[in-house]
Formats: sequence, structure tokens, C-alpha cells
Amino acid sequence: MAKAETVIELAHYDVVRAPIITEKSTMVSEHNQVAFKVANSATKPQIKAAIEALYGVKVTGVNTMIAKGKVKRAKGRPYKRADVKKAIITLAEGDMIDITSGVN
Repeated sequence: MAKAETVIELAHYDVVRAPIITEKSTMVSEHNQVAFKVANSATKPQIKAAIEALYGVKVTGVNTMIAKGKVKRAKGRPYKRADVKKAIITLAEGDMIDITSGVN
């Protein structure tokens, strides 16, 4: 047995919503980090477990932030965009996630 298989639960797909592909997230990829949109209720241990199960990598750190939704106007009526929770995942040396390939 070379490597222990990690069980992929359906809850992992609820935690990790989408990768963030911006100029800033591309710059942090030079430091072996990847950015994801995650569920607002997700905790750091849940995010770590989901990334390790879905992508088969070793996570060494998880930093999270909540971007508050802006108040906008449409046809004169104000509305509020939804809050978004982002996670910056630090990967172990030698591991990498190819965002363009999708989930395993």
C-alpha cells in the first residue's frame, strides 16, 4: 500500500465552492498558496479536510476572511450583495493544485 485513500464525502463539495482566479490569487500561487471561495459557515478544520480529500494534497495552513457584501442600487432601489468567505490555502512543499483541471 503506497498511500492511504482519503474518503471523499459529499459534505466536502458543500464546503469548497469555487477557486478564486484573480491577479492577486495568481501572485500568492508563487508562495505555494491557492485561494478558494468557501461556505460562510465552514470552519478551518472543515476547509482543510475538504481540500485534502478533494485534491489529494497536504495542507499546512488555512487563512480565512469574510468580504462583506456591498450595497448597490438597481432601478433606484438599494440591495445588498451576499457576503463571501474566502480561504487562502497553504500547501506542503512539493504539492500543487491545478485549478484548470477540476476536482478529482
